[in-house]
Formats: sequence, C-alpha cells, structure tokens
Amino acid sequence: MYRQGDALIVPVAEAAIPPHIDDAPREPRDARGRLVLALGEVTGHAHAVVGPGQLIREPGPFGPLLLHLPDGGRVVHEEHAAIPLPKGWYRVVRQREYVPGSVRLVAD
Repeated sequence: MYRQGDALIVPVAEAAIPPHIDDAPREPRDARGRLVLALGEVTGHAHAVVGPGQLIREPGPFGPLLLHLPDGGRVVHEEHAAIPLPKGWYRVVRQREYVPGSVRLVAD
C-alpha cells in the first residue's frame, strides 16, 4: 500500500479487475501530461502519476479509481516526495471526511 496525502493507492491483482472495466470511462491527462489522482481545491496542487498508464473511474459518487501502470510510474506532488510504483494495477481511494449531514472527499 502507498499513501500520499489524501490518496491511498492499493495494489490489486489483475485477476480481481472486473471484466466490464474495458467499458469504463478513462480519466484524461492534465495539461502537464499527468494522471491526476486528487486535485487540491485550495492550493491547486495535485497528487498525480507520471508515466504511461490509464486512470479508470469506477461507478459511484466517490470513485474509486483504478490505475493501470504497464511499465510502472511515480506518484508526484508539489509538497511531498515522489513515490515509485511498480508496474501493475492499483485501486486509488480518496480520503473522506464527515461533515454534519453528509460525507465528502477531503480536499487540501
């Protein structure tokens, strides 16, 4: 498992990837060519992956996201050390917080 700020990145066995994933929407890369896992609403900084791969959004209001890195990659952020990731599949889970009456994604 890997954590950078409010993004938790958990390795997933390829056999556990649902077969319908081929039809799921792909997240686009940002203007800098990164796959953004979480974007800070206050600072504008991003937890992002550089390197070849795909970020796939699973159904539901909070994600989660599936990340496929065929050659590995690195998670980067302007205020954190980079984290190298081996090739494979990952589930990206965003930290949530409770506010009276609802649950929302944490934003830095």
